[in-house]
Amino acid sequence: MGLLDTLNKEQRQAASTVDGPLLVIAGAGSGKTRVLTHRIAYLIEEMGVKPWNILAITFTNKAAGEMRERVDKLVGFGADQIWVSTFHSACVRILRRHIDRLGYDNSFTIYDSDDQKTVMKAVIKRLELDPKMYKERALLSAVSSAKNELVSVSQYELEAAGDYDYMKKIYAKAYREYQETLQANNALDFDDIIVKTVELFKSCPEVLDSYQERFQYIMVDEYQDTNTAQFELVGALAKKYRNLCVVGDDDQSIYKFRGANIRNILDFEEHFPEAVTIKLEQNYRSTQSILDAANAVIGNNVGRKAKALWTAREGGAKVRLRQFDTAYEEAEFIAREVTRRVAEQGAKYRDCAVLYRTNAQARLLEERMIMEGVPYNVVGGTNFYSRMEIKDILAYLKTIESGRDEVAVRRVLNVPRRGIGNATLEKLEDYAQLHGIGFYQALEQADEIMSLGKASAKIRPFVSLIQGLRREREEKTIAELIQAIVEKIDYAGYLADYDDEGGDDRIANVDELISKAVIYTESHEEPTLTEFLEEVALVADIDNVDGNDDRVLLMTLHSAKGLEFPNVYLAGMEDGLFPGYLTINSEDPTDLEEERRLAYVGITRAMDELTLTCARMRMVRGETQYNGVSRFVGEIPPELLDSNGAGPRRRIQKQKEEADAFVIPDEDAFLERSRERAQSVGATGVGNGGSAGGSQATFGRPKAIIRPKTTPKADKPYIAKGIGSLNQLAGISKGIHQAPEALSYGVGDRVSHVKYGEGSVLKIDREPRDYKVTVEFDKAGQKIMYASFAKLKRL
Repeated sequence: MGLLDTLNKEQRQAASTVDGPLLVIAGAGSGKTRVLTHRIAYLIEEMGVKPWNILAITFTNKAAGEMRERVDKLVGFGADQIWVSTFHSACVRILRRHIDRLGYDNSFTIYDSDDQKTVMKAVIKRLELDPKMYKERALLSAVSSAKNELVSVSQYELEAAGDYDYMKKIYAKAYREYQETLQANNALDFDDIIVKTVELFKSCPEVLDSYQERFQYIMVDEYQDTNTAQFELVGALAKKYRNLCVVGDDDQSIYKFRGANIRNILDFEEHFPEAVTIKLEQNYRSTQSILDAANAVIGNNVGRKAKALWTAREGGAKVRLRQFDTAYEEAEFIAREVTRRVAEQGAKYRDCAVLYRTNAQARLLEERMIMEGVPYNVVGGTNFYSRMEIKDILAYLKTIESGRDEVAVRRVLNVPRRGIGNATLEKLEDYAQLHGIGFYQALEQADEIMSLGKASAKIRPFVSLIQGLRREREEKTIAELIQAIVEKIDYAGYLADYDDEGGDDRIANVDELISKAVIYTESHEEPTLTEFLEEVALVADIDNVDGNDDRVLLMTLHSAKGLEFPNVYLAGMEDGLFPGYLTINSEDPTDLEEERRLAYVGITRAMDELTLTCARMRMVRGETQYNGVSRFVGEIPPELLDSNGAGPRRRIQKQKEEADAFVIPDEDAFLERSRERAQSVGATGVGNGGSAGGSQATFGRPKAIIRPKTTPKADKPYIAKGIGSLNQLAGISKGIHQAPEALSYGVGDRVSHVKYGEGSVLKIDREPRDYKVTVEFDKAGQKIMYASFAKLKRL
């Protein structure tokens, strides 16, 4: 059997068209990875192309790993010479060799989103900006957008000078200060990794020429997700030989908010007039019923290439539509449906996925999964490498490596507590700036800084510790170095004091990092600390999803791209939620088209059955909204829908009246179970739901107790009408606990929450029966909650 005999006609054509530019429009589930891997094998075995002359780029480590595995099986000997990697990994490899030409040291650090926020907070302080008016998230977004469009600091400043928008002038100042700080720390953020590679190629033609000779055949997967910087990068590499194959689906371009430019794929033939275009429209994933629904929805978009998915799997179950009165009923239905499928149909939990538009929708779904005893994972929870204890150890490693990363040094200077205060830090910073040295160098010279006085004695042990660990680094493996750090600073004791309930879990996470270091060392011929830190920095959330873990996956529609499941539930299919109000009211028609593409992505994740759910009433940001069914559902022909048996049609008014008498028993037990779940999040960076066995007996469906409103029990939280807790736990209406007489925290205090972690209190509003508290959480962003339910602890 020939190499390409297992491919269909269009796939064979795409795999064997190897000279010149090629655009492959690959519909959802059409086997694009199969085409790419066979194309690589065809180049080597049939065309005699050397493996090292091939570059294959994709967007996630997971996708790159799958492609690498398939290529290895097809090609065998020499496959390890092919570059199969993500954009960022490929660019980091190039920059490690040549970034010194741009004024950086080759052992640069890669900053994650938390590091970026730390830098921008310092920038806001140095520029004396009002942090309430100028949020680091908004400033970072402006900087990222500029970088994605290859707008340099000087160019941005020039544009801002001629702009009437005062905010743009502030953004320009922040952009310059931020970028200068990164360079002083010898650090790059994720956008810089691409931008600096493009800059390198433009400023060093000989470097570009060497890579053009190296990569004579280039393939790019998910081309619809590329931004301007990535477009320029690929164009530069392919300019000499023009053997560029891009594969993607304009109907799945859903990352505009990250800078993705759909015009890159739509206008490919304009940039490469000699390009061959091939469409892959046969779907190998879904039933025809599901595809007909997807085609009907996406057909309403104007900015797309005409195509229609089809499959040999004719027929199939109709798309189910279920509408409920409340979001609580919606979540209850989904959780019980999953339970039924497993019990009655022999399905696995991992066969089911629940997709939603916003992360906020996960809370009710999680609660119902726990109550029904359904094991689940939430994709997009706290990334393993973003956890406090992991970032502490990594910061120590970065400091040991070079000490140039000021963010890392400052993070661990008081871990464990060394009594080095803000006044001392400011004096060190002033000294460093005055003498043109780095922050760590200032620490090394602390004895010479007269203004420090006795504080220099507190700094000396930290510098000695780092110097000693640097000496040990030469003799120890990375795993042994981490163990040495943990022992020398008594990190276990520090964590026990810091978090008396979760200290053991945090130490377990450090142990997992040590295991990761062992695996890294064993899998690399010449392991280095620099490369280990680089690998860690490039890990994405979706790369951590274990396909063999038998749990229901809960995730946003954006996270679901590239995945498939036998049974898919699309929750929250309501106008105002999906699409959202901002999109509906936008003057830019492409915004609604992007949302429709997101709906198309969600629909085409389903293999066998697709269920769309929505609620007439939903609590959003503390307010009750009444929404109609999503217009995207309305675009599906009625003959494709099974809309029978939608949830119970209780009148909303009656429901509110019933809520007045509800008491939720055993809430403390519920919170304790939630706390346990939050603390037991494993090393994969996703939340672990309740297990199938055991938890259901303790956490069966809570039975609401009806009592006269005049006789509340003192030992149970009494819920009257209206706003928060009952909705938060049961999702039925608005309800309030009796408020505490006073709070232990105030505006500006640091607090912790069992689910969202640490944050700062921004606002407290006293309402008739409770306090409404607004908190900016470090990881979860801004949340508004009621004090009696949130149980925030002052730090």
